[in-house]
Amino acid sequence: MKQKIALVTGANRGIGLEISRQLGQLGITVIMTARNNEKGKAAVEHLKQEGLDVHFHSLDVTNETSIHQLAVDIKEQFGSLDILINNAGIYIDGNNNILDIEIDIVRKTMETNVYGPLRLSQSLASLLQESGDARIVNVSSGMGAIKDLGGSYPSYSLSKAALNVVTIQLADQLNGKGILVNSMCPGWVRTDMGGKSAPRSVVEGADTAVWLATGDVERTGRFFRDRQEIEW
Repeated sequence: MKQKIALVTGANRGIGLEISRQLGQLGITVIMTARNNEKGKAAVEHLKQEGLDVHFHSLDVTNETSIHQLAVDIKEQFGSLDILINNAGIYIDGNNNILDIEIDIVRKTMETNVYGPLRLSQSLASLLQESGDARIVNVSSGMGAIKDLGGSYPSYSLSKAALNVVTIQLADQLNGKGILVNSMCPGWVRTDMGGKSAPRSVVEGADTAVWLATGDVERTGRFFRDRQEIEW
């Protein structure tokens, strides 16, 4: 059976790094991407020392040229792609609320957290369709759940709500083409973004993404936390 190929964005640290580790431990070849080449290559070397089949590719999810080059290189080197984990994201709201957030902060957040995953999914869809059993997993957040929205964390919440809409629309367009598309919330995780006081480890935070990417999942266009479907 052909070895599966996975791409993980923002893989140099935190949840992205742990997702890469868990996928690699399942015998999957993982392409780990990051904007910072030095940090990305260091993360890859770390997992290689654990005996995992991982590779580094530079990627800026806000840059169309970078995304296009990634798609070209994957096709040339691997021929196909089975799993896309859109994990790369930023949180730069600070203590601002919806009334005082600068629009430039909103724009920058949307570029990374929404347009990046959308562009990648568009660019890699043809490669994923060649798999026959492909998965796209968008790392979202409960902060983007409509039923829980408030006025805080404005650009981050907006971006994750929009990412969930992208998930639904991609799932609809790819339905019947061998690609399942789902969003997941990792919970509040101890990462650079989540902080040291967060209750969850990166192992716990990565679990549902890995399950959606590799498990016996038949649903598409849904939102999950702890392997359970949750409300949008």
